[in-house]
Amino acid sequence: MRHGKKINHLGRKTAHRKAMLANMAGSLIEHKRINTTVAKAKALKQFIEPLVTKSKEDTTHNRRIVFSKLRNKYAVAELFRDVAPKVGDRPGGYTRIIKLGNRLGDNADMAMIELVDFNEIYNTSGTTKKKSTRRSRRGKSSGNATEATAETAKKEDSSKEEE
Repeated sequence: MRHGKKINHLGRKTAHRKAMLANMAGSLIEHKRINTTVAKAKALKQFIEPLVTKSKEDTTHNRRIVFSKLRNKYAVAELFRDVAPKVGDRPGGYTRIIKLGNRLGDNADMAMIELVDFNEIYNTSGTTKKKSTRRSRRGKSSGNATEATAETAKKEDSSKEEE
């Protein structure tokens, strides 16, 4: 029976597990993505998501709560200064776990965990492509081509007259 098995203990004592998660969270905030095992990535996701939610509202109380978990003032400052404004409108799901395969030495499942809004590959909200229709393309393209050639011919004539 799995009574009371809410968290993955990761084969460590409580103090070691909390210190490891705090260090990993600090590295994730600093570098925006880290490679680790799948189990640690899932544990880190549960650890860091509430901290990012707290950082949306910049109060002294929230900073102290986050610092008590992270224990790194530089990570706390970067979380409240850089990360929180980017995720201000997101209602959750601040991290993404991408599985990478197995590690060579011990065949452990590896994963990359990253902050979602800091990935330029997946985050294409700034570069929205204009939607185009395919109706009556032949008529427009031939008409536009003749108009464009006529305009360039006029420009060339006027530039020759100025010389």
